[in-house]
Amino acid sequence: MSHEFSRRSFLGLGAVAAVGSVAALGGCAPQAQTEMPVTGGEEAKSAEVDWLGVEPTIDESEITATQDTDLVIVGAGCGGLACAATAAQLGLDFMLFDKNTKVQDTREYFAAVNTKYTREAGEEVDKIRTMNEIARYSNGLTNRSVLKVWLDESAEAFEWVDELVQNETGKELYLEIAPDLTEHGYFAPTVNHMHAPYYDGVMRNDVLQKVVEDEGHTIAFEHELVKLVHDEAGTKVTGAIFKTKDGYLQVNANKGVLLATGGYPANPVMMNALQPNVAKCVTASSFSPVCDGSGIKAALWAGADMDKVPAPMIFNRGAVDAGVDAGYVGEGEDAIFPGSIFQLNIGSQPFMAVNRNGVRFTNESLPYDNVCHASALQPGGVWCQIFDANAPEDIDRFAQAGCARLTTDPIRQGAAIDDLCAAALEPGIMKKADTLDELADMLGFEGESKTAFLAQVDRYNELYDAQADEDFGKEPHRLSAIRQAPFYGCWFGGSLLTT
Repeated sequence: MSHEFSRRSFLGLGAVAAVGSVAALGGCAPQAQTEMPVTGGEEAKSAEVDWLGVEPTIDESEITATQDTDLVIVGAGCGGLACAATAAQLGLDFMLFDKNTKVQDTREYFAAVNTKYTREAGEEVDKIRTMNEIARYSNGLTNRSVLKVWLDESAEAFEWVDELVQNETGKELYLEIAPDLTEHGYFAPTVNHMHAPYYDGVMRNDVLQKVVEDEGHTIAFEHELVKLVHDEAGTKVTGAIFKTKDGYLQVNANKGVLLATGGYPANPVMMNALQPNVAKCVTASSFSPVCDGSGIKAALWAGADMDKVPAPMIFNRGAVDAGVDAGYVGEGEDAIFPGSIFQLNIGSQPFMAVNRNGVRFTNESLPYDNVCHASALQPGGVWCQIFDANAPEDIDRFAQAGCARLTTDPIRQGAAIDDLCAAALEPGIMKKADTLDELADMLGFEGESKTAFLAQVDRYNELYDAQADEDFGKEPHRLSAIRQAPFYGCWFGGSLLTT
């Protein structure tokens, strides 16, 4: 890592910087943030909810302690710890705060462009093509200047992290070589890096915590951000106030405050007001329960601006029992999603999927959120995935990426299908039957929907035999037959990861 560049970056923070959903501090009036683009009817009413609230007033007499530093970092997750470890190595004067009792789980995957590992593997990524593909995927609703930072600097960032992790843990680097899908009209660059065995033993955030502590710094846990200290005009932030077990602590920051506090998936009031379409297809929670938007609110109270177009990340893995609809159960801040399985990874496999009428409605091979958004237009916002005993061989052929690999993942190679689906099979959420007729009954199909379902299986087998999906255009290698007992079926909605 270039210390000269990093010093320039850190010391040029200005009033406020953010890792996550909040843009840099501006002079925008916080009350304007409720003016989000929504449709009419009940959705328009939900946007009127006062999700932002009023900035709390903390009297000086309530401040039990005051500290001073150059840089305040709020949040000791993946972003905040990387910031703090960099600041520690650069010898900067900073303090790191987090409302948890310890460092949270690491997201072990790391997307980086043209690292030494991709170069060694001959997998150089075309940056401009990648930029254009991501912009197309997001309908142009992306800041290309920010995207270019990742394209140009992610290799340097990853190689810094990689050296730290390998020196401390001895883990090996696993580079996932993306399949060439050009003939199918897709572009899949090789960017995914993991330290194996991943999600096991000492992980990246543990290593970054050690870097911070080895340089003589501590992480102030159980410090909940209450508000930022700022001028009345909302143009300058000079510190932050935290709630602790000993009372309120004010920390004055001479050079700036950096927020790395995550999004707001754990705040159903904010979700319903700002992203009303999400609940139409989500059945399960993958988010951290502490990502409640409190950091975003603090920034807005201080005068920051916020992206007007939301960007939820939804996995197609929210397994639920037959008859369960997508959407929140309960009201207000107590609302929750109905699914008890936070992610069932087989949901991301491109097996045949039908709606409650027993009919296919999309190309199941599309990216995670595409399938979820398509399901939002179906009865109950859910879909049913169907496969047979040949599933392990099918999954090998599907050649999925990342955490959707399953049987082609180094830690799951050779796994039986019942083992891969145990979390849903054992409680009876996933159904297993010796005949398709019996499976249809177990999945809740009856009458016309059962007739349609059985006919859809026959149609899907025809498409597999022809190796051509004339209905929705799925790639031939991602079609599969449904003929070999036992047969499996499970209802899914989306699993909300983050915003």
